[in-house]
Amino acid sequence: MPFQIATFAILGAILLFDLLYVVKRPHEPSMKEAGLWVSFYVALALIFAGLMFWQAGPDYGQEFLAGWVTEYSLSVDNLFVFIIIMARFSVPRKYQQEVLMFGIIIALILRGVFILLGATLIAQFSWVFYIFGAFLLWTAWKQATDSGEDEESESGMITKLTKKLPVSEHFDGNKLRTTVNGKRVFTPMVMVFITIGMTDLLFAVDSIPAIFGLTQSAFIVFTANIFALMGLRQLYFLLGGLMDRLVYLKHGLSVILAFIGVKLIFHALHENELPFINGGQHVEWIPEISTPLSLGVIIGTIVVATVASLLSPAAKQAKIDAELARDIETSRHPDEVERVEEK
Repeated sequence: MPFQIATFAILGAILLFDLLYVVKRPHEPSMKEAGLWVSFYVALALIFAGLMFWQAGPDYGQEFLAGWVTEYSLSVDNLFVFIIIMARFSVPRKYQQEVLMFGIIIALILRGVFILLGATLIAQFSWVFYIFGAFLLWTAWKQATDSGEDEESESGMITKLTKKLPVSEHFDGNKLRTTVNGKRVFTPMVMVFITIGMTDLLFAVDSIPAIFGLTQSAFIVFTANIFALMGLRQLYFLLGGLMDRLVYLKHGLSVILAFIGVKLIFHALHENELPFINGGQHVEWIPEISTPLSLGVIIGTIVVATVASLLSPAAKQAKIDAELARDIETSRHPDEVERVEEK
């Protein structure tokens, strides 16, 4: 218990510092700054994994590593959606850090709620693993066959929910409210926050069953989620145009989700208590998929998906398109080029 209390106290202090840093100094971080912060958070997660091996044993240490890698991979998938949201609402680069920090805080709150619900259900009903497993298999299939229609439907839903809100056409810094022609109205930043919040809700629904397929410890589930979300803001700026080149990442994630879904169903059969399956008896011949095997499959899938993406013709074309778009943008703002050269 002291270890858990100390962990949450330290992580809470780091998150609070990160939040205050963003609020007091809104800016677009450089590649060097973003890289240093991402390295710091990754190193912090690995140090914590080492402490888990030392304090709780290799089983819990491996469960944390597998959970953290899985949640980190799914969080990278979040970045694709964040990029789309930022582009859709034309959020100024200077204020994108605040939007991302808001999204991370909302994600932590929502995932905390889902973790408590999931842990309670698992403790009371072992058959919930059947539901989690089936849901992950469906999510994997949906992710692999996604054509972008979900984003359009989500956009339409947000429009319906906010159509009666008086919203200005332009941002007013990072303010949520502004005055236009003597009337108080919301800025587009409110729309961005609503969209980010709904996106976080959808990702929480997907990610929590996935990590419960790797560990049943609520403490490990929550800390793995915290470490996965920490540094996500800096990772957004570090990856930048590279996101468009990870064309097979979503397919790799669908493989991971499907694998964990099968693992959950195997576990449910092994612990079976439903009377209409095997007469309510445990299905002993079903193998339990070990944590080391899960960790190997997860890391291997991510590596293969990343390498295949970066070597694919689609990724090369995406890189060319990004460079062309950057050249066009630079040509439209020659004064900015002059200011950079003067510096």
